[in-house]
Formats: sequence, C-alpha cells, structure tokens
Amino acid sequence: MTAAIGEIIRNGILFDVKNWGGVMSEGYDFFQTVERLFDALAEREIRYVLVGGVALLSYVEGRNTQDIDLILARADLETLPEIGIQSEDKNFLRGRFEGLQVNVLLTQNKLFRKISQEFVAEQSFGNRKVRCVTVVGLLILKCYALSSLYRQGQFSRASIYENDILLLLLNYSVDLDIVLDILSDHLLTSDLNEVRSILADIQRRIQRFSTQQEALEEE
Repeated sequence: MTAAIGEIIRNGILFDVKNWGGVMSEGYDFFQTVERLFDALAEREIRYVLVGGVALLSYVEGRNTQDIDLILARADLETLPEIGIQSEDKNFLRGRFEGLQVNVLLTQNKLFRKISQEFVAEQSFGNRKVRCVTVVGLLILKCYALSSLYRQGQFSRASIYENDILLLLLNYSVDLDIVLDILSDHLLTSDLNEVRSILADIQRRIQRFSTQQEALEEE
C-alpha cells in the first residue's frame, strides 16, 4: 500500500537539503494540512484527479515531491476558497492551501478534461482512497509536457520527466500507439514527432537494459 499523501509530502520536504535551514521544522504540519485538503475535496464532492509526483509514486518508486498536483474544473475552485491563487493562465493555476503548494491543471484544457474523464482509477494512500490518474494517463501528461519544457529551455525538468516515463515503461506494458494517437489531437505535428522520437529512444534504452539483464542471468 502506498504511504499516506501527507507522509509523502512531509518526506519530500524533510529530505530536501534546501529546506534544512527552516522549513524542515515546519514539515510535520504538512501531514494534517494534506488531510484537510482531501477532506475538503471529499466533503464538497469535488471531482478532482490526483496527478504529478504523488500519483507517480503510487505506481513506481520515484523522486520526492513537495506539492500536490490536481486536475480540477475552474468553477470548483470557487468552493475551495482556502486555496489562495498565486498565478494562473488558461491551462494552469498555482496556489497555496495552508502553506502547501497546490498546482492545478484546469479542465478547460481539452486534454486535461479527457484525462479527468477517461484515465482515472481509485488508489489507496494510507487509509484514504483517492481519485488518481492511471499509468496511461500519466504517460500522456508527461509526454504532453515534454515539448513545452524543451521549447522553454527547461532541460533539467525535461530530463526528470523522461526518467519518469522510463520508470513507468519499465514496470508497465503500455500500448504507446494509444498515447501518441491521443496526443495527436493536442500537439503540433513537430512536437508530436519529437515526443515519438523520445519514446523510441526510451524504448531502445529499455531493450538494451533487458538484453543486459538476460545476459547476466545466463552467466
């Protein structure tokens, strides 16, 4: 069973050396903060989908994360006034809930809306059941973000996303034609071709890894 979300966030804060000067002492409060956020989502019957690093950790062992990523309808945020909005554009919103960073993918983006409708499964985090994106949904979102990250010159973040994709494909069998077919409705042809190339490279790396493992087992 995956650890409670509050525990995941708390560990992400505690194990980040950048926080050791001050935030670390406050990290223990994040457990209850996260619980209050998801209690509010449940009590107000808000249709959310958990995505991002916490969702990834429900499927593979991945990196630490310090924030919550959700897909939400913009109208639903009216019922969550506790989230103080810091920045917003047509697709994304950043806010804080009692000091907790909350990133929102808005359903007015057609792809995010599709993910929230078709690629959702219930996952357990500690004793709480959460509406969480599926493996395929995660792959679609990661691939969708890659072209934008490269275009913005965010190469470090892009490499992290590529590693996330690698981990998912190492652990789950996914028909990537489905992923690419869905992305074809939401990416420019040039961006789609770049994603296709990245996925092909990742698959080659996985094949090399599998070949090496087989060779070791035969020795």
